[in-house]
Amino acid sequence: MKSVYSIVLSDDVVGQIDRLAYTNGTSRSNMINQILAEYVSYRTPEKRLSDIFSQAVELIDAMDSFRLMSLPSDTMLSVKSAISYKYNPTVRYSVELYKNGDRLGRLRVSLRTQNATLAQLMDGFFSLWHTCEERASGRGEGAEWGGGKYSRPLTAPDGADESMVAKAIVDHINAFDGALKGYFADINRGEEPSKGVAEAYLEYDKKNKLAL
Repeated sequence: MKSVYSIVLSDDVVGQIDRLAYTNGTSRSNMINQILAEYVSYRTPEKRLSDIFSQAVELIDAMDSFRLMSLPSDTMLSVKSAISYKYNPTVRYSVELYKNGDRLGRLRVSLRTQNATLAQLMDGFFSLWHTCEERASGRGEGAEWGGGKYSRPLTAPDGADESMVAKAIVDHINAFDGALKGYFADINRGEEPSKGVAEAYLEYDKKNKLAL
């Protein structure tokens, strides 16, 4: 919960805060809130999200398969990945984290295409992935897809700190992307892709026990 307070600050102090806010890509109010929270040793939801994203960025930077996009906001992270198919389409993964509430956030996957066949193939993968989640772990509740787009709520892992949450998010996206690329590789070879998707999900589920 946030409220509006009236405080008197010197122009020089406000100038320094504005420069700091600009450097950190945030607003003046949020910058002041962070400074005061640190001074009184209070960890704000914004700081927690910032720590999760900064650690997720470090993990993504170490990978060759993703290209990090500029952060659209303090609560969202986006990366791109190329798919080996006609015209080499680019898939965008966006993770929005919530500052409050029972849910950790939401994962969105999108493919900008006017090709109806490609969008249909993407929807086929989304359906296969969702089925694997439901059968193996009972996760994926609330997932939606259609028109080459996919959306799924993320659940906060119990007892996980920021580094564990960051790793869980990146591992999930990486497994999803790997299965998607395998799916199109099978299609390119004229093979049935459902078995490969199931195997990829089971391998991911076996290695990663933090539920999202």
